[in-house]
Amino acid sequence: MPERNIEFGKYGARGLKGHEAVARQLDHLAGYIATPVTARRGLLARLHYLTRSDHARAAARAAGLTVTDRTLRAWLDGARSPSRRNLERIERAYRSVRRENVARYLLARLNREGRGTRVEIHPVNQSQVDRPRQRVVEFRTLNVRRWDRIVAAWAAGDDQELDNAWVDQVIDLGSQWGQYEYVTNVGFAA
Repeated sequence: MPERNIEFGKYGARGLKGHEAVARQLDHLAGYIATPVTARRGLLARLHYLTRSDHARAAARAAGLTVTDRTLRAWLDGARSPSRRNLERIERAYRSVRRENVARYLLARLNREGRGTRVEIHPVNQSQVDRPRQRVVEFRTLNVRRWDRIVAAWAAGDDQELDNAWVDQVIDLGSQWGQYEYVTNVGFAA
């Protein structure tokens, strides 16, 4: 696409891809466990979430947590502690399962029966860019009515599809949509 930035940040602008900001906000709305997995309380909370039902266990296995039931019981009882690699697997599996569980609820809240959700797009930070090279990029708002592709890509963890789905929505900003490929923040509520 001609509006895609090739050398973002060359002159000192700072920001992140719009779809990454959307994923960060969706993660915030998903309401993950705040205690880190390295703390005993956080580990137990995640393990209970991943083992509370047969469906949760199957989803955890599909997400990459492939340990025996005996090992899981030892972790839950405190007889053994997971290795650093297993802690990362537990966190990855927890986030994946949580995204799948919350996606349907978030989709309904964001679509709001076709009314959509107002999204605030904060432009890139140009404070480090020399004056003659700074662009006038305004704070924008956009009403996104179709969240299906965005939430599905977020739940699947597919960054490329999330980027494509987000760009399809940002195009509604008109001819300046390329200026919002990189942003400081994207804000919305559900």
